[in-house]
Amino acid sequence: MKETILDVRNLQVEFIADSRIVTAVDDISFQLHRGETLGIVGESGSGKSVTALAIMGLLQPPGVIAGGEIWFYSQQNGQPVNLVELPPQQMQLYRGGDIAMVFQEPMSSLNPVYTIGFQLVEAILRHQNVSKQQAREQAIARLQEVKLLPSDEQLKQQYLQFTQDEQKLLKLVQQHKEAMLERYPHELSGGQLQRVTIAMAISCNPLILIADEPTTALDVTVQATIIDLLRELQASRDMALIFITHDLGLIAEVADKVAVMYKGKIVEFDDAVKIFAHPQHPYTKGLIACRPKLNRCPRKLLTIADYMSVEELPTGQAIVQAKEPTEPPDWTPEEIAQRLALLEREQSILQVRNLKVGFPIKGILGGIKRYHMAVNGVSFDVKRGETLGLVGESGCGKTTLGRTLLGLLQPMSGQILFEGKDITTLKGEALQKIRREMQIVFQNPYSSLNPRMKVGEAIAEPLVIHSLGTKQQRRERVAYLLERVGLSADAMNRYPHQFSGGQRQRICIARCLAVNPKFIICDESVSALDVSVQAQVLNLLKQLQTEFGLTYIFISHDLSVVKFMSDRILVMNGGQIVEQGIAENLYRHPQEEYTQKLIAAIPTGSYDRVRRRQMRPS
Repeated sequence: MKETILDVRNLQVEFIADSRIVTAVDDISFQLHRGETLGIVGESGSGKSVTALAIMGLLQPPGVIAGGEIWFYSQQNGQPVNLVELPPQQMQLYRGGDIAMVFQEPMSSLNPVYTIGFQLVEAILRHQNVSKQQAREQAIARLQEVKLLPSDEQLKQQYLQFTQDEQKLLKLVQQHKEAMLERYPHELSGGQLQRVTIAMAISCNPLILIADEPTTALDVTVQATIIDLLRELQASRDMALIFITHDLGLIAEVADKVAVMYKGKIVEFDDAVKIFAHPQHPYTKGLIACRPKLNRCPRKLLTIADYMSVEELPTGQAIVQAKEPTEPPDWTPEEIAQRLALLEREQSILQVRNLKVGFPIKGILGGIKRYHMAVNGVSFDVKRGETLGLVGESGCGKTTLGRTLLGLLQPMSGQILFEGKDITTLKGEALQKIRREMQIVFQNPYSSLNPRMKVGEAIAEPLVIHSLGTKQQRRERVAYLLERVGLSADAMNRYPHQFSGGQRQRICIARCLAVNPKFIICDESVSALDVSVQAQVLNLLKQLQTEFGLTYIFISHDLSVVKFMSDRILVMNGGQIVEQGIAENLYRHPQEEYTQKLIAAIPTGSYDRVRRRQMRPS
């Protein structure tokens, strides 16, 4: 048995607002051992991030630790210390040093006006008694450790083509390393920024690293590299890791033990193998089931509500009743072939021919030196009633393509035909008229809605813009759409901030449907949602397609989600379509190495995956 490094006992965290007490963490207990990975999983609002903030001493008013103990076994004197009782100044000695944290959004974790080198050096000087030069050397070493910088030997090999002189070679290597320290956060990609925050977190050799949703905003391929990196760092440093996420698929990739949180309580705690082989709590069963399975073609996805019902007592206590859902049947190969044959006979609602979209890059003297081709010679058709999946990593051009199809961006060349009409260069009233037929659901539901506008007004706005119906007819239309997306008509009098992320995305979908469009682009429309809410929204989109005869382009970096939704899939890389085909065929027989990489990077959350990971030699 490895030594205990953290012992959380009966922790209770409350938020006091408007004379009302909300219990965010409700009497939870767990232990963490040296070199162990504890996965804490649950939906938004389950209390997992609040638990991490309580451990770090970062709770802000009105949040308070109302009870319990957090015992940390420091390597300094071997005597445990109760972090709850430490005054703020003394807590700073442990926070960032012995206990470090990687936050969800790397851009908000780094100061945009300072270089990454300055911020790394500052963290090292804060917790270590070293000179500024030694701190810079450590900062470079940490960036090499997280593989943002190549090793010295790799850099030497890289610069051998320029010089054979040893002194000049060493100088070039040092310049390369120093140049990375001088870069600003906006000059790095999301995956690179997350590596910087990990480097900062490990810079003071912590005993415990807390990673709070560290891969949520990243592509599946970048996500996989970050997961591998955390595993390597943990093994090399014998560091304990708390990995927080809403996705049990990710937990399968990293965790030794799993704590499942629901409404502030730990409802299940066990070894990862046992959790995935024999989940006991209906909430855990639901989390495992609601992620799309790559090896199946289900008609719909199961959700948390299929596994449990919840009754709220007047005291605020939640009574959970387990349910035994019937597994939805799969689409048979014959049914899939029949649907594809029917689609093939349909007319193309959208035709794209050799479309090119470029962004100008200015030269030294201010003139345009060249163009970055975000979309480079793309051609495809979309049949009426079809769902065409568009998949690829960030920067591949898929979002630019989607916005160009709607006239939000102007192409450099090429042609876009909608229902046989050339809409490539439409502007003004003609473009506004065609937008009644073409709508988009954006990735972030909150930024898609005006926070000062009631939900009913937001959904009715397209009707007002296009002068459709009387005021009473618009109100009736809004009430109908809200009910169709699973919300009550009463929601029209509330504001966006009064809804959860999944509910806001449903409102955005209702807004899209207001003017009866024929064609909808879903641009990463579920990537910011919990996997359970994601399943609800995906099921809803499929139902609406059948009811309204909609045609979709479904854009995502997650091939498992795209496969569930799509009839055909286009794979984009570097602004071009590198592979396309029927969804099932493309998954089972990918031809391109890039497609194979996307499929391999998807976290499956399966029992077999956990077993294989735990059987790897350390």
